Amino acid sequence: MTEQPITQATAGIRAGRTRFLMLGLVFINIIINYMDRTNLSVAATAMAGELRFTPLEMGLIFSAFGWIYAALQIPGGFLIDRLGARLVYGVGLFIWSLVTTLHAFAGSFLALFGLRLGVGAFEAPVMPANNRVISSWFPEQERASAIGIYSSAQFVGLACMTPLLFHVQDVFGWRGLFVITGVAGMIWALVWYLLYREPTEHKGVSDAELNYLRSNGALLESRQHASQPRARWQDLAHMFRSRKLVGIYIGQFTISATFWFFLTWFPTYLVEYRHMGFIKSGYVAAVPYFAAFCGVLLAGFASDRMMRRGVSASVARKLPVILGLFLTLFILGANYTDNATLIMLFMSVAFFGNGLATITWVFVTALAPRHLIGLAGGVFNFTGALSSIVVPIAIGALIDGDNFAPALAFIAVLAAIGIASYLFIVGKIDHVSAH
Repeated sequence: MTEQPITQATAGIRAGRTRFLMLGLVFINIIINYMDRTNLSVAATAMAGELRFTPLEMGLIFSAFGWIYAALQIPGGFLIDRLGARLVYGVGLFIWSLVTTLHAFAGSFLALFGLRLGVGAFEAPVMPANNRVISSWFPEQERASAIGIYSSAQFVGLACMTPLLFHVQDVFGWRGLFVITGVAGMIWALVWYLLYREPTEHKGVSDAELNYLRSNGALLESRQHASQPRARWQDLAHMFRSRKLVGIYIGQFTISATFWFFLTWFPTYLVEYRHMGFIKSGYVAAVPYFAAFCGVLLAGFASDRMMRRGVSASVARKLPVILGLFLTLFILGANYTDNATLIMLFMSVAFFGNGLATITWVFVTALAPRHLIGLAGGVFNFTGALSSIVVPIAIGALIDGDNFAPALAFIAVLAAIGIASYLFIVGKIDHVSAH
């Protein structure tokens, strides 16, 4: 007789909840992570004024993070598969936070460009590490919800932290802003390293919870005793031979493009091109971030609910993403009004859509061979991270005097490409063969 999976209903309270503690740690990691990405956008107006940067120079500084972040995604995926999330995440978090603190002492374009490269280098393993943690600690039927929860941290962190960061800068200046955010990250890096463990190494995990995870597709294999083959450099070519994987790579670039507009140029757009007050713009900017937070949570829970009700993975996983990309097109509406309320409505709908589409990490675990989750995650995030290079520079180049409209049109075009990729390239959701 075939062994039946252990469900929460059959496991009951015995299954435990340790996995949700690990998810909570990842959630805070993401808040710290995106705080150290968005602090530059908050500081941008004052920094550019003091150091006399042009829009194109600011675009280059915004993009510097992405240059090396993208380049190190694939090596980061290998590191996660070989060394594990606890060590790689902890060391990376501490060092990128230290580099963030050093921004306070920069006085030139080259210094800031170099420091942003440093932040990008040590943040590179973050998303593959998150995916590995969720793949290890959550069964397949809970995974989209878990991804939705930790992905929502980037939006709730931005929504809650952005007004706070504006106030911190108002009191301590843009240099003080970098010191405070950097020190906070270094402290949290130590907390992560002390508390995080893999499922088979965590003393607080019950046998019932381990059995529940093992029975439902969690990746519990120990790195020292894994029966699965390890990732090899030869496997990298396979990551680009699969049409399904290439389709989600294209989609991730287009989804990330919208996110990077909001993460970099959006505060400047409000202050300089929509003439909102500095402190006011911090609160106004939080509205689309909250909308995206709602979107990503809705997508994760709705997708898992559809799966539990027997809807195919192709529909349950792809529908929120395609709908989200469609809603992103509403960003174009801001080009046709000067009404502040309507502008924020269009921006909020667009970023809500971006939140809906942000559960795309579920496709990495759904499609990639099990022993190549870290590598596939690295390639996937590499293509998404390319938008962190392209989008800030493209927007800086597309701005024509006081006219920001071409930049928003650029974001909409990319969203349309993402819709086409998921509709016509990704196809049915099932695991790609390792050979």
